[in-house]
Amino acid sequence: MLSRRVKYAIKALLFLYQCHGQPPVSAKKIAAAERIPYKFLEAILNELKLNKIVTSQRGPSGGYSFAKSPDEISVASIMRIIDGPIALTTCTSENFYERCDTCLEESSCKMRKLFLSLRHEMIPILEKSIAELYDS
Repeated sequence: MLSRRVKYAIKALLFLYQCHGQPPVSAKKIAAAERIPYKFLEAILNELKLNKIVTSQRGPSGGYSFAKSPDEISVASIMRIIDGPIALTTCTSENFYERCDTCLEESSCKMRKLFLSLRHEMIPILEKSIAELYDS
C-alpha cells in the first residue's frame, strides 16, 4: 500500500507543478489546498529539500519551488526517497536485494517470479515524471 507520506509528497509536488514559474509557494498554502496536515507536510518537504527535489526561500514571500525540472523528477524517485525500496519483496529489489530466508531455490520460486513480473510491469509506470503525471 502507498504510504500517506508518499501520497502527500506526490500531491505537494503536483501542486507545486501547478504553480511552476510563479513565486515560491508556502507550505501552509500547499497544506490547505491539498488537505495535508501542515507539520506533516513540513517534514516531507524538508526530506525532499535534503534530496534536492525542492528548494526553499525564507521570509514573507518565501516558500517552496522545484530544485530541478519537474520533467526530471519521477514518481519512483519520490517513493524511494520517502519510503525506500519499491519492490514488494526483498528478493526482487534491484537496489536493496536480500535473499529470502524462506526460499529453498530462488531460481524456481514461483512467488519470486510473480513479484519480479509485477515489479517489471510497475516500474515503467512509476518512472513517469511529475510533469507527465500532471499532464495526463
